[in-house]
Amino acid sequence: MQFGHFLRHKVFAENANPPPNKIEIFKAEEKGSDVNLALHVLNDAWADAYDCAVIVSNDSDLATALKMVREQQKKVIGLITPGAPKRNPSWQLRQFSSFIKIIRPWALEKSLLPNPIPGTEISKPKSR
Repeated sequence: MQFGHFLRHKVFAENANPPPNKIEIFKAEEKGSDVNLALHVLNDAWADAYDCAVIVSNDSDLATALKMVREQQKKVIGLITPGAPKRNPSWQLRQFSSFIKIIRPWALEKSLLPNPIPGTEISKPKSR
């Protein structure tokens, strides 16, 4: 498995409450995981390593890879997306999905581990 990574750097952004018109902020960006997922879903399809891929994402950058898998390799693609009803599944991903399941916010809440996890020192980060 290949993981992405995060970059954090200073950039100037428009200020929602000017003046000043521009302010310096830290911007965090996740890099690489969408490309890694796309490459693996394609490579594994070509290797006939699966019959059905289930993608847990709403990143439209994956659309071309899913299109190739569906059209060239005739694989079944399931799409699981978080965020409904506030955020709908990407229409770019929907068109290449065989089925779609939506993760509702209440279902995510009920799926959280206790804080801290019993028998460990692992706990959630404090909110800001």
